[in-house]
Amino acid sequence: MKTKQTNKKFILIFSVLFILGGGYGTYKYVYSLYHETTDDAQIEKNMSPIIPKVSGYITKVYVDDNAYVKKGDTLFTIENRDYSLKVQDAAAALAAAEGSLEASKADVSGMKASISASDANHSSAQNSIESAQIKLRRSTNDFERYANLYKNRSITKQQFEQAEAAKQEAESQLKIVKEQERASNYQKSMMESKTTVTQKQSMVAAANINRAQAMLEVAKMNLEYTVVTAAIDGQVSKIAIQPGQLVQAGQSLFYLINNDEIWVTANFKETQLAHMVVGQKVTVHIDAFPGDNFEGSVTSFSPATGARFSLLPPDNATGNFVKTIQRLPVKINLSNKFNTEKLKLIRPGMNVTVDVHLQ
Repeated sequence: MKTKQTNKKFILIFSVLFILGGGYGTYKYVYSLYHETTDDAQIEKNMSPIIPKVSGYITKVYVDDNAYVKKGDTLFTIENRDYSLKVQDAAAALAAAEGSLEASKADVSGMKASISASDANHSSAQNSIESAQIKLRRSTNDFERYANLYKNRSITKQQFEQAEAAKQEAESQLKIVKEQERASNYQKSMMESKTTVTQKQSMVAAANINRAQAMLEVAKMNLEYTVVTAAIDGQVSKIAIQPGQLVQAGQSLFYLINNDEIWVTANFKETQLAHMVVGQKVTVHIDAFPGDNFEGSVTSFSPATGARFSLLPPDNATGNFVKTIQRLPVKINLSNKFNTEKLKLIRPGMNVTVDVHLQ
């Protein structure tokens, strides 16, 4: 009798366990038809590195570890004396370039005035040549007439010599005014050449002004960069700098986390992606808040598996090949309609479990 009772109890317990196990297995199977889950997921936020644009020694740090800041708040400052002197030097270089341009313009104006004077001299020389030519023609005619009269003994030798001297004087005067015209032309050509050179110098001076203005703007910008401010509202990380520390341009010092944007990166197996599409509802369980559920939706799928973005991506064409299931990062945006206060406490890197509703 005792053996039969024991067998009945065993059969009863086994039956109950079989029914519970079967029920649970059926539930999990049906559940898997409409859900895809993974615990390979983390919280993500935009983390902006604070990188100074100029080098120098830190003079003062205005924020503490993990402090909240507003856009435009000063984070720290860099010694600015060198940069102030560079601004003054650039301003002086600009003033010198502007003075050089003004001097070149004055030279051009002077050259143009000289060219105008040369034109006047040239016109006067041409008029003198015409007058000298007329006088020469008249003197020549007089000389020829006096020469014939002198041959006929109609005039005295003195009168003939006077006519000859007048002719020679007219020839000499014509030669002189022609030389003056050539000198005036040469002077005008020289003035025009100098004017061309001076105009080019003015162009160079104008270019130097543009360069000096650009250098002044760069110097002013570098001076402004000695004050490092927050680009967005957010929370800073651990501040690993102190006054007197030398920092280099482009050096990452700490991070500024944007708390307004939050999402989850879930790494699903490639075998789980067949029925997943953008827009599907997602339930998110955060390990830090085990009693709370957060809602979200599938936003996008990565263009490649995580392995492809690693420092040393796999190359299956070399060595022995062992097939492994790959994981694809999926971006999930969290809804801020629920658990608003808890969302403020979420930090990047926290582990989560996501449940994607396939229907």
